Amino acid sequence: MSTQTEPPETDDETESTPEAEPEPQSPGERRRAEKAARAAEREREEAEAEPDLGEDAVTLKVFRYDPEVEAKAEPRFDTFQIPFEKGMTVLDALIAARDTYDSSLTFRHSCRQAVCGSDALFINGRQRLGCQTQIADLDGDVVRVEPLPHQDVVKDLVVDMEHFYDQMEAVEPYFQTDETPDDELEEQFQTPENREKIKMSTRCIWCGACMSSCNVAAGENAYLGPAAINKAYRFAMDEREGEEMKQHRMELIEQENGVWRCQTQFSCTEVCPKDIPLTEHIQELKREAVKSNLKFW
Repeated sequence: MSTQTEPPETDDETESTPEAEPEPQSPGERRRAEKAARAAEREREEAEAEPDLGEDAVTLKVFRYDPEVEAKAEPRFDTFQIPFEKGMTVLDALIAARDTYDSSLTFRHSCRQAVCGSDALFINGRQRLGCQTQIADLDGDVVRVEPLPHQDVVKDLVVDMEHFYDQMEAVEPYFQTDETPDDELEEQFQTPENREKIKMSTRCIWCGACMSSCNVAAGENAYLGPAAINKAYRFAMDEREGEEMKQHRMELIEQENGVWRCQTQFSCTEVCPKDIPLTEHIQELKREAVKSNLKFW
């Protein structure tokens, strides 16, 4: 015969279990907690410091490449949102992107007045100076910035200019004359008409935009290029240049990879930031070369 055991009687109110006191932290745990708190504080401050983009933010799409960093060795584009200000140039936007978002963004700039030529870039599909190009004048909603085409990229927007400088030096770009005034303090005079003739050619700032735009220069590494030929024009057409030196300079540009390689595409003239009529100067040197080789009996 089985017996049934009654359940023990319980009180209506259940006694609450007291909360356990937190165990004291070790020195290492305290340091980790303090470090996490500082990191959270920094994130909060950075979030509060984010610029107010407003309604007129500039979308900047920038070419990135760094062969020395494995994770960045594959070319790509990074996008930055920059607050727009009246009068902002592409160079201003690049500086803002570098200073605000990514300090590793690399590009050349110096005078910021379209004089040094160091910030020539490929902006929205055309060679331009970053400091001279107004954001407001560009078409489209995105400003696309790339390094100059047809030149080796060193990092991001910086290209190797060594070949360009070699071509410029090849035409001996400095004044050489047969005679100088007897008095060392006397000027070597030039007529206003001759000065007017060569005036535009003296404005070259060695930016390399014309060379980058030239299809012939892109395919023929030995071609002197429009900038170098324009520099030769500047001295060959100067009436103060010695006749012997002028003949020597003409021989430099008459060679196979000189003026005769120009195909008169006008691309160099179109992109020149100083409005130098480069194609016209090259054609005039072609005419001079023909005349210097004509012989009459």
